[in-house]
Order: sequence, then C-alpha cells, then structure tokens
Amino acid sequence: MGTGLGELIISRLAAAADPVAADAMQHYMKTDMEFFGVRAPVVQRIVRDSVRESGVGRWEELLGSARGLWEGARYREQWYAAQQLTGYRSCRGRLEFLDLFEDMVVDGAWWDIVDQCHRRFADLLAQHRGQVDPLVRAWAVDPNHWKRRLAIITQLSAKEATDVGLLEAAIVANMSEQDFFLRKAIGWALREYAKTDPAWVRAFVAGHRQELSGLSQREALKHLRIR
Repeated sequence: MGTGLGELIISRLAAAADPVAADAMQHYMKTDMEFFGVRAPVVQRIVRDSVRESGVGRWEELLGSARGLWEGARYREQWYAAQQLTGYRSCRGRLEFLDLFEDMVVDGAWWDIVDQCHRRFADLLAQHRGQVDPLVRAWAVDPNHWKRRLAIITQLSAKEATDVGLLEAAIVANMSEQDFFLRKAIGWALREYAKTDPAWVRAFVAGHRQELSGLSQREALKHLRIR
C-alpha cells in the first residue's frame, strides 16, 4: 500500500506540472534538481487527497511511502511530498523516522528542506528528550553545517517549553561561524524566543556582542525595543 501511495502522488504531481513555473522555481531555489512546477499549496492538496483516498494512515506505511518518495526523487516536489507525509499524527515523535530526517538534512542540503525538518525534530525532542537532546547537541558541532542549522532552529516553535540550555548551547557553538545560514539561523532562533522571553534574549545578545555577528544581532532584536 505504501508504494501505491507514492506512485499516486507522483502521478498527480506530474499531471499538474507546469514547465514555465518549473524553470522559475528552479532558478529561485538555485538548485540543479528539477521541479515539476507545482506550487506548494497544490502539492499539499495532492498529498492530502492521495493519503485520504489510499486509506494509508499507519506510521509504518507513511514512513515507507516517504522513504520511497525521498530516495527515488527526480523532482523536488517529491521531496516536499515526502516531508509532508512525515507530519501526520501517527508519525510525530517516532524515533523510527530519525534516519530519514537525517537523510533529508544531509542530502537535501538547502534551506527549503532543512528548515521544514525543525518541527519534526521538535516533536522528537519533546517525546524523547533523553535520546534527542544529546543528538541535537552533537549536531550543533557537526562538520555538516546543515546539521548545525537544524540544531539551532529545532526549538523555533517551542515557546514556553523551550529548553534554554539547549538553545544556548547550540547558538554558542556557532557564534564564531562565518556561514550566512548559520548566522541567520541564530538570529531567527533568538527572535522567535524573544516572543516568549524578551528579557533573556536582550541579556544574551548584550552579553555576547563581541561574538555574535551583526546579522544575528539585528535578527534577534528585530522586534524588540533596545534598552
């Protein structure tokens, strides 16, 4: 059944293909990977309709379909569809998806894929903190900078549940990095947490002005009044 779901999604993506949009999307994403030219809302609808009509709902089936879409992808929308499948309720917080998420980060190696993984890691962290916390800390210092980016943004949506120690560890490990995507991620993570605890973010930035890049500081304080 899992294989059938993947094939159904691919056939519908192909039927909705727009070559003109595909060229524009590929240019915008600066990738050699081809696109069908299907806009994100349409991809999402195709996946939802295909899952409903196929009757697939168990996490094992969804994992198999997502893995098949990911590994066999020629078009980037297949990757997007694979990521959407991992967000179904039966899949959230299951450690069995961890290997696939790592493949998405390492093989996807671009912001559109990596950033979509943060909610999946947040679910894993919430339900398996003892196992996932050390992994996030290890990824924060991994040679792969996309793993580092994900470690920094894992708790973007955590709000009051944010583990401040983990957030700080991921940021501090990368403050001296020159990479744009890491600097942007640091600012993004701090800006989001500022919605929950603005005083902590102000104090953190003030205490690390020499280490934090200007970009990270501007992003962190974007919606805060400077005191």
